Amino acid sequence: MRKHTLIIFNLQRPARCVGSNPASGGSPARGRARTAEGGDLPPLRAGPRRPPGTMAAAAAVVEYKGWKEGYRCGYCGSERGKVSAGMWAHSMTVQDYQDLIDRGWRRSGKYVYKPIMNQTCCPQYTIRCQALHFQTSKSHKKVLKKMLKFISKGDVSKVVGGEEPMDSHIEDVVSCDFAYKSESHVSQSELTPLSVDHAERVENEDKETGETKEVDQQTVESGSLQICVDRDTPVPGEPSHSAKTVHAPPKPGKGADLSKPPCRKAKDIRKERKLQKLLQNQMRTLEGSQLQAGDQACLLQNSKSKANQPKTIEDFIFDTLPDDARHKLEVRVVRSSPPSSQFKATFQESYQVYKRYQMVIHKDPPDKPTINQFTRFLCDSPLEAENAPNGPECGYGSFHQQYWLDGKIIAVGVIDILPYCVSSVYLYYDPDYSFLSLGVYSALREIAFTRQLHEKAPDLCFYYMGFYIHSCPKMRYKGQYRPSDLLCPETYVWTPIEQCLPLLEHSKYCRFNQDVKAVDEGRIKELGRVRVLHKRTVMPYSVYKKRRKGPSDEASVHQYASLVGQTCSERMLLFRS
Repeated sequence: MRKHTLIIFNLQRPARCVGSNPASGGSPARGRARTAEGGDLPPLRAGPRRPPGTMAAAAAVVEYKGWKEGYRCGYCGSERGKVSAGMWAHSMTVQDYQDLIDRGWRRSGKYVYKPIMNQTCCPQYTIRCQALHFQTSKSHKKVLKKMLKFISKGDVSKVVGGEEPMDSHIEDVVSCDFAYKSESHVSQSELTPLSVDHAERVENEDKETGETKEVDQQTVESGSLQICVDRDTPVPGEPSHSAKTVHAPPKPGKGADLSKPPCRKAKDIRKERKLQKLLQNQMRTLEGSQLQAGDQACLLQNSKSKANQPKTIEDFIFDTLPDDARHKLEVRVVRSSPPSSQFKATFQESYQVYKRYQMVIHKDPPDKPTINQFTRFLCDSPLEAENAPNGPECGYGSFHQQYWLDGKIIAVGVIDILPYCVSSVYLYYDPDYSFLSLGVYSALREIAFTRQLHEKAPDLCFYYMGFYIHSCPKMRYKGQYRPSDLLCPETYVWTPIEQCLPLLEHSKYCRFNQDVKAVDEGRIKELGRVRVLHKRTVMPYSVYKKRRKGPSDEASVHQYASLVGQTCSERMLLFRS
């Protein structure tokens, strides 16, 4: 017997120092940026604590594109029902993106967007699975057993299942072509901050006006990241405000009676009786010796625990295979941005799988799934590759998880590895293998992968599945991965999905946080502290506002800051021409 041939490779080129230029192979793209007040940009967290002496991540640079209203919805078919906000991300740290998705944002390529939940036709709620406590359902076990049977014997009945892959959220951007129209045309030179001396002159100019305001003590206490004040920097590795979970008290007469023992399945009871009978037979056949009472109790307890302990997801995935197994399955994790040598070597084969998938599964015409589209949405990423001593061995950033069957790619899961989660971006697979339910299987593998990464990176313990759309029945399958939480669209706290579903049955848009006094703790408090990149100089919006010529853009900047939150607005650089 040999162990199941499911191998995870961390195939990547060495991660560059954060803030370097990927095109130059790791050479610095620019000097350390300074703010208009003359202070260094703050160290940006890439999840766990960065050791002394290592370089801090470069600041993210984004272009806010505003709201897009009245475009086609890929879920309900409404021609003018979709409403979302978007921005083009030239670069972004993994901590920035983690904080953004914890406020309802998602990315497709370098385009980052957020549905306007109380206005869009099909509200899309960010959903995460608690990977460490994941419970395989009966249908999940069937998929895992089907894959094991196929690899072992190769005789699985080729009946296409009705499971959905983890890919639906990209439909928003691709269907309306909004991201193409919103693509940035700003040159790289305009995104590069000038020298320190120039920034200091801007600082002096601002000081001469005498209008510089003191930092609001309440903002400091709330944990928002402040520039040039060490005590305001949040403790690395500490979860953001959005990591809170709301648990509503149980209602009388609802749910299990905790004063009584839990119900047990008849199958488990039969197993226990069988084990007890075997134990009795073993005791009778002992020649001339008797077990002590303590030994009997210990043996009986071990038998009970084995009988009642359910199989973990790893028990299914890494089950033992016969030596003469018909197939060989490998899972390879390759960095897609910046592209590793392994990613480049398999690019064409991966693209051909994507093209067939789009044509057969999504009925795209032969000329639509172009290499350009594939690269923009599934290969390009604004996330900087980052490594940390107590982070995952493969590092943080964007990856392709390739499924190789007998030496050829049959499926690819596009994922982001972030400080607190593995985030699913898209899945495409060879339609010839639809009978293996690869959408469900890949999701289960990504949950197992999250659990594996957690062993090295303790903060990384969630699996983000994109958006849950209750108003679209075919999109409810994501709620089957339990336990899972939905993000409240108003206060940005996590709520167990069991508490959300009754609310969603009555209204497609819901505030899940039942505390009427609760507010968005990460809301914008000081618009003047929003960081701006203008004419290659980093400055707070309060300085930029005075220097700006022409009509005011305060409404647009306020809209941007309210959607990304105070912390991200002070950490990321908002490009202004």
